Amino acid sequence: MTSRAESLQQVELFRELSQRQLRKLADKFRERSFQPGTAIVEQGTMSGIGFFVVTDGEASVSVDGREAARLRPGDHFGELGLIAERERTATVTAETQLHCLEIASWDFREFVQGDPDVAWKLLRHVVSTLLDERG
Repeated sequence: MTSRAESLQQVELFRELSQRQLRKLADKFRERSFQPGTAIVEQGTMSGIGFFVVTDGEASVSVDGREAARLRPGDHFGELGLIAERERTATVTAETQLHCLEIASWDFREFVQGDPDVAWKLLRHVVSTLLDERG
């Protein structure tokens, strides 16, 4: 069975974190399970303020009622909710029995504020992503 830290290491956002930092972050996540057909987050609502990492199962992502993507183990969603605390930009629905790790935005904020090295690594990742999107 994959540990929480191993699951988080697969997330691009957390790839630069050390093993110690990953273990500390993993302690703040909780395990969640969803039945098929359950909408975990809904577009246009403040449906929770968590970030999710899929550990088992499959989910669909829809925007304006149209499927935009499929999520499988190692995929994640809700990263905008970690910082922006805004309405959800998509609906994510469990297609099979779905198991995820979830962290609330306030727990993530506490983790980042407690370690400037983590904050710097995450900031570098965000800037790199923005630059890559510009082409």
